[in-house]
This record gives sequence, structure tokens and C-alpha cells, in this order.
Amino acid sequence: MEWPKDSLFGILNNIFMNINNVNELIKKVESFKKEHQLDLSSDEDLSIAIMNLASLEEHLFFTGAKLNKSYYYDLLMQVREMRKDLLKKIVKNGEGEVWCVSKHLLAASMRLIEVGEKYYNKGEKKEAEDFFKKAYDLYSLFWGINLGILDNGSNQKNNNEKKEVENKQGGEDKELMTKLNSLVQKLIDCCKE
Repeated sequence: MEWPKDSLFGILNNIFMNINNVNELIKKVESFKKEHQLDLSSDEDLSIAIMNLASLEEHLFFTGAKLNKSYYYDLLMQVREMRKDLLKKIVKNGEGEVWCVSKHLLAASMRLIEVGEKYYNKGEKKEAEDFFKKAYDLYSLFWGINLGILDNGSNQKNNNEKKEVENKQGGEDKELMTKLNSLVQKLIDCCKE
């Protein structure tokens, strides 16, 4: 299926289609680590705060709507401005819809974590783990995009070659997400002080 280029799925498809193989992704990450001696632990903490602010925006909206009190909408706008300001500290490349993609990746990740927690508390651990995995996949994708690990260029020849390989071998996207999760885990360590 072809997604419109300016849709969320179109953007994500373009990013993934421009990485020819997992080895290319690993080389890119290794190069990034050498060029940027970064301690991303503060950014990870900040990303979690942003996730919670996006969730808070939703709760303020629903509270305002349920109680029919505009005061909560005023609070929502204050929280939104704070979230926007903080997101600018991580999302450096706002080309196209990268800003909105980043915001929604974090918000969706937060929601999936919350749903997973509810399933876990009900004793449905397998379902919970599936939600947790999806949340981490989205979180890793957020970092892959915002650390420049994923190429967002548009090389049509490479795209076509990658599609041919995927059609023959299958599973490349799943393998890529697994590698991306692992790389993000290595790059970002919230326990570094």
C-alpha cells in the first residue's frame, strides 16, 4: 500500500526505506557516537517529562469538557506551551512533520505504557508485555529520528532495491526495529550521572 508522503506512515516509510540494511544503520550509530560524545541521560529524562506533559494536556482537556469549566482549558494551554518549549530542546530538525511525528511518538508511547500497566495489574502479563514492546518501539523510533540515526533523505534507487530485498527475504522492518531498539538502549542510559 502506498501512503501519502506527508502522512505519518508516509514519513516513517520514507525514513525506513532509505536505510538499505541493518549494517548501514549500525555504522551510522557508531559514527554518531564517535562524532558526538553525548550523555543523553538528561534528554531521556526530558523525553519522559514531555510524555507526561502530553498526557496531562489530554487529562486537562477531558476534565474541562466533562465539567464544562474553561479554567481547565487555560491550564491546558499553559502546559502545552511548556511541552512545546521542552520538545524544542530535543527535536532539532523540524523539517516536514518531524515535530508532530516526534510529539505523537512520545504521546502514543506513554499511552501504550499506561495500557500495558492496566493489563499487567489485571494479571494479563502477555498482553501487557505486547503493549510495553510497542511502546518501546515507538520510543526507539522517536530517538532514531531525533538523533539522526535514521536517514530521512530520498534516494529512489535505494528505496526500490530495498523493497526488492524485503519482498524476497521478508522481515527486514522487524529486524530493523529490533536493532534500533538495541542501539537506542546502548546510546541512552538514564542511570549515568
